[in-house]
Amino acid sequence: MPLHPVHPTPTTLHLSLHGRGAAADARHAARGFLDPPVGGGPPFPAPALEAALLVISELVTNAVRHAAGDCALDLRLRSGGVDIDVTDGSSEEPRARRPDQQGEGGWGWHLVNRLSTDVEIRHHHGPPAGKTIHVHVARGLLGG
Repeated sequence: MPLHPVHPTPTTLHLSLHGRGAAADARHAARGFLDPPVGGGPPFPAPALEAALLVISELVTNAVRHAAGDCALDLRLRSGGVDIDVTDGSSEEPRARRPDQQGEGGWGWHLVNRLSTDVEIRHHHGPPAGKTIHVHVARGLLGG
């Protein structure tokens, strides 16, 4: 399915996502938006870019897996980094699980909280019901 990202302003991106390829589609669109930044400005240092792509991948994967439906990705460039919002139709909040050392998951929410700041869950009481998970990834992450 072709991607149709929407840029309401030069510094924002909106993408509706569907199905199993949603995380890959989100990463692809986000990389195109952030590297180099569509709205101009200095490029993201590699560690910050990779952290943002990992956070996006984790949030979208969890939205598709646990919300059983479509989700949306919204990005907003700010001078200090990028705001990331992932919206889905489930009111269930993510929860930290004990990471499985054998590769069975449990790492995602820990990674999101480690690589991001301003982590916030905004509930929508509908219609339609659901939530938006908001995070911020700083340009200066990991000394970048």
